[in-house]
Amino acid sequence: MNYKESHTLILNNISRFIDLTELEKQKYTSLLTEIKVKKKDFLMQAGEVTKYEYFIVKGCLKVYTLDENGIPHISMFAIEDYWTGDISSFTTKEPSRYYIKATENSELLGISRVNYKILFQEIPKFERFYRILYQRSLVSYIRRSNHGISLTAEERYINFKKKYPKIVTRITQKDLAAYIGITPEFISKIISKVNRM
Repeated sequence: MNYKESHTLILNNISRFIDLTELEKQKYTSLLTEIKVKKKDFLMQAGEVTKYEYFIVKGCLKVYTLDENGIPHISMFAIEDYWTGDISSFTTKEPSRYYIKATENSELLGISRVNYKILFQEIPKFERFYRILYQRSLVSYIRRSNHGISLTAEERYINFKKKYPKIVTRITQKDLAAYIGITPEFISKIISKVNRM
């Protein structure tokens, strides 16, 4: 069977952790919804209940919250071959605290809550896949929290640049500052300093 390029990408992602038969691949891809988001449009906003778990086929999105002063705090960027969403809202059906906004024209594949349940019933090995996915996400979150406490802003920038070289060239300095937790003016100074090293 010939798969669309988007389906091939997501199946390759999944195959790193579980093996699927051709029938299982066909069943899984039949449960996915194609979603397009234009640059600067929201995929999701705070106060909404998350309807999907998302896989990025093309583009770049940022996930963030707003503090009481309306200042954004970016928790992650998601590009091709990344998963994103709000698993807490998706699981509990409670309103999300997060905004997900496209920083580029983006194409995604989503799996709805209903289809997620069908998936586990019909292909139980996906429970292993999502468990691994969520464990990795938790480890990443804990590391990021620890870096926020233990590293300087300069070290956080260098760490981000090394860990996400494909992302750093696709985001604005303002968004990078919101991710690292500093002002846009300070990030400019850090970038200048690191580039001189």
